[in-house]
Amino acid sequence: MTTPETNEITDTGLRYKAKAGGSPFAGMGAPGEIRSCMQCGQHMPRSRGAVHRLMHSLMFFCFACKPPKPAR
Repeated sequence: MTTPETNEITDTGLRYKAKAGGSPFAGMGAPGEIRSCMQCGQHMPRSRGAVHRLMHSLMFFCFACKPPKPAR
């Protein structure tokens, strides 16, 4: 039986006794492959969105927020 983890700050200033390291996005591809949408904040692969210029900066928007323009 495991002991329950507490969420108290210890004398050393640490909050957790043991915490799994790493990123929640590990194993999802190369670094920079997952971007957050500027409008909705959802994390999407770069293939499911596009970069648009907004106020002299390049911002990522997913296709749910800004659908791609139809081909002519």
